[in-house]
Amino acid sequence: MNNNFIYLYRIFDVAGEIRLDRVENLLSQIKPTSRMRLSRIKPKSINIPNPPVTVELGEDSMVFRQDPYTINYIARVFDLGVISITMRISVPRDYDYNRIHRLAVYLYNDGSLEDIFEQKLTEISKTLGEALIKPENSRFVEDYSIYYFHNWNTDWDPTPILLAETEPLSDQVKKNVMSNSFSYGKNDLAVLTWDSALVYDPTGSADIPDLLEFANSQLLELRYYDNLLSQQMDRMYHALEEAETLARYRRRGHYRKIMNRMAELVIDISEVTERIDNSLKLTEDVFYARVYSAALSIFRTREWEESIDRKVTIIQQNYTLLNNEITSQQSTILEVAIVLLILLEVLLALGGFMP
Repeated sequence: MNNNFIYLYRIFDVAGEIRLDRVENLLSQIKPTSRMRLSRIKPKSINIPNPPVTVELGEDSMVFRQDPYTINYIARVFDLGVISITMRISVPRDYDYNRIHRLAVYLYNDGSLEDIFEQKLTEISKTLGEALIKPENSRFVEDYSIYYFHNWNTDWDPTPILLAETEPLSDQVKKNVMSNSFSYGKNDLAVLTWDSALVYDPTGSADIPDLLEFANSQLLELRYYDNLLSQQMDRMYHALEEAETLARYRRRGHYRKIMNRMAELVIDISEVTERIDNSLKLTEDVFYARVYSAALSIFRTREWEESIDRKVTIIQQNYTLLNNEITSQQSTILEVAIVLLILLEVLLALGGFMP
């Protein structure tokens, strides 16, 4: 490879789950596919139970700032219900720092690219229709940019490129950005931020971009299910308020419907979050584990997991309260029934109907 690259990612939630075996069958009839595999890591050092399927979507050319660029489109399909569309822009190696910086700022502010990503998503979604389980248009999307270099001048400052910033930056900002930089050897560098990364690797390995794409897919799903829980909690509270307007003897059936819905939701969310947590595990490779863990920390995935856990706990507490309420109503009904039976027996005895 003679060029450097800018990777622009748009990662979409499109379904509850995607059957990757079906994805391979459907796509292989059109174009070659492959499963994601990190090239510079031992197989036993990483565990991806169901590696995402990758397919090339074709080549194009575009003009940015009056300069032509070669574009490659790549789709990656994750079993979590996610499709990632990548626009890979080839950047000539002879570009100086200022030219790269201006391009980064231009791409960051170019809103017209979103229509292209949506078009590519629509095309591949139609092809994969049979593989999508519970398809939906949730409109949840993550965007990320990676500036990838085979050659990098160590005197260059990554911060203005990563932040797509034209204003002079303070030393404090630069220090904060560079605090998340990683190097395995003397001739490589990875700097991570919330919505972008800079990777310098003369070998051409795409391992770190692949890890960051995977981490973004996990973040997307956590955001989606956190939002789903918020919606379901609002629905639950509305249903409880509605139950309060019913006659007491009719509430039990209403409560049971609410409880069944909450129980199904908790089971589904627990299964999904476990799948997200286990979708990629790094064990023996210390460097990649550090990069991946840093990405998850920067993306605040732990905070999203804690938010989900809190909401699940609230739902479980409400389930318990409703269950206690139903039990109390059943006990009351049973007690009333016993009293009525005793009263009936007394009345029958007084009326001479019993010996």
